[in-house]
Amino acid sequence: MKKLLFPFILLLVLIISACSNETSGKDESSPKKEEQPKTITYQSENGPVEVPSNPKRVILLSGFTGNVIDLGVNIVGVDVWSKNNPTFKEDLKDVAEVSDENLEKIIELEPDLIIGLSNIKNLDKLKEIAPTVTYTWGKADYLTQHIEIGKLLNKEKEAQAWVDDFKTRAKTAGDEIRSKIGEDATVSVIEAYDKDLYVFGNNWARGTEILYQAMNLKMPEKVKEMALKSGYYAISAEVLPEYAGDYVVLSKYADADHSFQETETYKTIPAVKNNHVFEMNGNGASFSDPVTLDKQLDFFKKSFLGN
Repeated sequence: MKKLLFPFILLLVLIISACSNETSGKDESSPKKEEQPKTITYQSENGPVEVPSNPKRVILLSGFTGNVIDLGVNIVGVDVWSKNNPTFKEDLKDVAEVSDENLEKIIELEPDLIIGLSNIKNLDKLKEIAPTVTYTWGKADYLTQHIEIGKLLNKEKEAQAWVDDFKTRAKTAGDEIRSKIGEDATVSVIEAYDKDLYVFGNNWARGTEILYQAMNLKMPEKVKEMALKSGYYAISAEVLPEYAGDYVVLSKYADADHSFQETETYKTIPAVKNNHVFEMNGNGASFSDPVTLDKQLDFFKKSFLGN
């Protein structure tokens, strides 16, 4: 009996040992899943701010809407300018309109992150509702600003990837445009808003960052003299020819006074006579986020190159 029992016990020991080794092997080879922290510390211009590592209910009080849309983060409230921006219409169709003065509405939306400019009202009260981060307009250039928003939303890699891709696409388009219109050809960006006309420098949205910075197109000397430093300069219809380049990008609001386009002064501008005026919708043109910039880049490629 003992002879029969011994092989059976030995076999049982071997089976148990094999199972033990298999379990041990699995434990050693399986990577331990590290839980992502619920918050991260963002180094804002006003000091460190603890923000959610994966924000799900963001409120934007003064722009940066297109930055957040591009990075795929859910938005629950935006300022009136963003809400009325046709470029964002589809993305914001179910998003509430809010302001820095309507705290009750903001509370109702239960945000986990609030983003705005440094001059927003009720900042201390907003901070009590949710982590609030503000930026000083113009302190960072338009591309650096997107990367900063990426850091805030814990999506810096995605933001940097868009910046790198955009710079490549814009440079390529700029090279093609300069090859077609000439290295010395000048471009003006003019806007008709209400009853006023403005000409812009190289960092005041309306596509100026793309044309002058990313594409390296030239600005007329008169525009450079009056608008480059300040960013924009108000002009009258009578002096418009002095600021018009070989090509003109005309940002038009539908409800603005467009009567200047019927004057002989305007009609005799070389860019007008040569059909080198490209009109774009002014509503929404004052943003410089990835969604807007991609749209404007396509507009410029089509306008200058026909593609």
